[in-house]
Amino acid sequence: MGLGDKISNKAEELGGKAKETTGRATDNPDLEAEGQADQASAGLKQAGEKLKDAVKDIKDGFSK
Repeated sequence: MGLGDKISNKAEELGGKAKETTGRATDNPDLEAEGQADQASAGLKQAGEKLKDAVKDIKDGFSK
């Protein structure tokens, strides 16, 4: 996973946590749900990038 992707995914996750917390504090269920969705999206992206890295590592292991 590239450093830029890691930073982008982490920023999306943290933004989602902020939205969720703000939504909960202001009793805004829509904002809270949007924050949870942002966090889930970031988590899926991180998992996809980790899978790509694992496949690349396996591929690199066979080529040595």
